[in-house]
Amino acid sequence: MPAAKSARLAYVDWMRGLACVLMFQTHCYDSWLSSGARKSTFFMWSQLGGTLPAPLFLFLAGVSLALTTEKLRSKGLLPAQIASMTIRRGAEIFGLGILFRLQEYLLAYPWAPWSDLLRVDILNTIGVSLMLMGATCGAVLWWNGNAGNMKLGIVASGVALGIALLTPPLWTTWRPRFLPWPIESYVNGVHNFGTPQAWLFPVFPWSGFAFAGLAVGFLLLGVKKRETLTFVLAGVAGIALIQIARWLDARPSRLYSVYDYWHTSPNFFLVRVGLLLSILSLVFLWCRWGPGQWGFSPLVQLGQTSLLVYWVHIEFVYGRFSILPKHAESIRTASFGLMIIFLAMLLLSILRVKFKGRGVNVRKLIGRPAPAC
Repeated sequence: MPAAKSARLAYVDWMRGLACVLMFQTHCYDSWLSSGARKSTFFMWSQLGGTLPAPLFLFLAGVSLALTTEKLRSKGLLPAQIASMTIRRGAEIFGLGILFRLQEYLLAYPWAPWSDLLRVDILNTIGVSLMLMGATCGAVLWWNGNAGNMKLGIVASGVALGIALLTPPLWTTWRPRFLPWPIESYVNGVHNFGTPQAWLFPVFPWSGFAFAGLAVGFLLLGVKKRETLTFVLAGVAGIALIQIARWLDARPSRLYSVYDYWHTSPNFFLVRVGLLLSILSLVFLWCRWGPGQWGFSPLVQLGQTSLLVYWVHIEFVYGRFSILPKHAESIRTASFGLMIIFLAMLLLSILRVKFKGRGVNVRKLIGRPAPAC
């Protein structure tokens, strides 16, 4: 396989693997550190790193959908077929998110409240985002069957920006209070608490990261020559976007009556998108020219099974089967537990990839005629 093509495939998995590692350390330290250890600077930086996994997963879901859409178009599929296939994939992820909530509820029964079944978690939002992106791509292609990747990227950018701009009022002055709370929660994360919760993952603003990834994916596909230069420019654009967002935030005038920089501000959204672009550029260069693909890469491996390791590690960190006592450990002990979780999830990932597709095909066995005597 040519180096350029290999790098294009590897950088997505490497970034997903990075998101997995950041997720592991955030969850492990949050679950296991004692109250004294949680007051340390170490814990503060640990949780700061924990702000990256969710945007990374959503952003990469958008990039992957752009690559998938381009592949389906190259096969000659109609816009309705492309929309149907991508929406169906989003529905599958959404269904897995509901199943994950059910598992968590049953494992925590009878202490968990029934409302936990309807919590808007990251898997739910990834599923909804995929469905929204699939519908958007299908609509653009139906309206203009000859729409190129650049046009699709521009539309996705507009949707991402629109989501960011609508987030503050939908959390405050324009709250859709007429909706039942399980539905409103997908808009602003209100859950059943009466006010939006910053620790949930509603469509506004989180789906904006997925559409930003979709835009980047299409724009990268639209520039097929000088690929390395394109990724370098993407990193430069990310740094510029961060600086522009900081400049806008420093302006004395305010667009919204209620301004919450860290949770709903479009400026903070732009900062995080700029950071994602910078990470994307660095990871691509790392995989293309650096040691990102020298031999076996644990991050690429984890990135290939990110959904599985996310699902499993939660129970051994936060759940009933936690490998260490919760809120009782030192930084050193929690770090040892983190190493165990990392190695265990890496082994699980290797086994999953190794044995994928080797199981018995039950449908074929059922449909196979009985052998003659």
